[in-house]
Amino acid sequence: MGSQFNIVDLFYQTSLRIPKKTALIYRAKKITFDSFSESVTKTALYFLKKGIQKGDRVMVFVPMSDHLYRIVLALFRIGAVAVFLDEWVNVKRLNECCKLADCKAFIGTPKGTILAWFVPGLRKIPLHFGLHYDKKARAIKFPETSKNDIALITFTTGSTGIPKAAIRTHELLFEQFQALIPLIKPGENDISMPVLPIVLLLNLGAGVTSVIADYISSKPSSLNPEKIFSQISKYGVNTIIASPSFVKELAQYLLNNQSELHGIDKIFTGGAPVFPSEANIYQRAFPETDIRIVFGSTEAEPISSVEVEELITKINNLWFQGLFVGKPEKCTTVKIIGITDENISVSSLTDLENLEVKAGETGEIIVSGKHVLSKYLNNPAALNRNKIFVEKQCWHRTGDSGYLDTEGSLFLTGRCNSLIETGGKNISSFVYENHFQTINGVEAGTVMIWKNKVTAVIELSDFSLKDSVKSAIQLTLDTLEDIIFVDKMPRDPRHNSKIDYEKLKVLVQKLQ
Repeated sequence: MGSQFNIVDLFYQTSLRIPKKTALIYRAKKITFDSFSESVTKTALYFLKKGIQKGDRVMVFVPMSDHLYRIVLALFRIGAVAVFLDEWVNVKRLNECCKLADCKAFIGTPKGTILAWFVPGLRKIPLHFGLHYDKKARAIKFPETSKNDIALITFTTGSTGIPKAAIRTHELLFEQFQALIPLIKPGENDISMPVLPIVLLLNLGAGVTSVIADYISSKPSSLNPEKIFSQISKYGVNTIIASPSFVKELAQYLLNNQSELHGIDKIFTGGAPVFPSEANIYQRAFPETDIRIVFGSTEAEPISSVEVEELITKINNLWFQGLFVGKPEKCTTVKIIGITDENISVSSLTDLENLEVKAGETGEIIVSGKHVLSKYLNNPAALNRNKIFVEKQCWHRTGDSGYLDTEGSLFLTGRCNSLIETGGKNISSFVYENHFQTINGVEAGTVMIWKNKVTAVIELSDFSLKDSVKSAIQLTLDTLEDIIFVDKMPRDPRHNSKIDYEKLKVLVQKLQ
């Protein structure tokens, strides 16, 4: 990339190569690469004229749309930093994030700019902009950027403590793209529906046409699979990259309506665990599609991946073995270390190796690679807790428990902090969650210690099967001491897939 190392250069180079190809389809709007690159440049010039400079942090409150990517690429172009907050955070958390990010500018939709005047943290931001820009802006020289300049800051989920703001430099974004390309294999003939925002950036650099799904990703309940089906059919989408809940809703819609979507070559899903029972739904709905489940985290994407067919047929259908998530990707090195709540500091690679457990033993999954995030914004406590630095290498502690078998395959056994210690051994709630999904009539389930008892908490898919579900659980699981049924299992707001254990405790408390 020469002296000006900027992730947006990939997009500009692609725009010069295939100017008249459609880059984005948003609702009824089709935008070519050349017209989109021109709007990015004009927006970048507008921002410079209005006082946004290189290094300035800019809060972006814009949903997934052509406007979002025009604004983000324009900020990258001038060396400014795009800052994103989860739309579902409460006002208290929002103010904490604003204080930490210390942004110079705010960019939002009309609804977002109104909200900004009612939230003290947003109101204090000096400059406020809407979605408009100057289409007649005159060209001026853009600031020089380097690979170490920050491009993007995103806040990871969490409701307590100092917010954890993940920093991505231009180089890290580039390495993340390099890590995802061999996995996704984007082709210029692909028409992709990337529901995961970072992947659309990759598509813009790789020359892939992206169709933005007609739903609000921050509100999973707004997903209308019939609308998505219509979009996919209308625009000839052949690749879907989305959360498990999105893929499952679409698959279930196809099965319920005995419909088919021809021409879907590839589906990638990640962000939450996919158990064999759910993978089976995917396969039945998309029998001719290559479907791959990606295991990763905000700080390390991807870590490993597995094909749906392999997941279904793998010996780990013996549920107590954990969830098979494939072999680590070539870009990622994985180690399993003993589980501890303490910060870890080592002085050599030998010291780190001494922390490793034997093959087949469960411990915490740690990962390293060029695409693994190594910095948080103004949060040394999070850095010390989540990172291990040794010999110029950063190892990220995922907080997930699991093990590597003798063949180097990775198995997931849930969050380290969700392991339940009872009777001198650890019980993995996650492993039970896998098993519960194989029982007819169970939508989701987990285990927890409630009133000093190992208790199953179950959401039914069919309430008339309550007695048979109860019998099946009691028959197969002698470790369980009680069963509680809930109407709806609380799930994470980001992917609407993972069980929210803290909210579940509150729900069970109300029921008892």
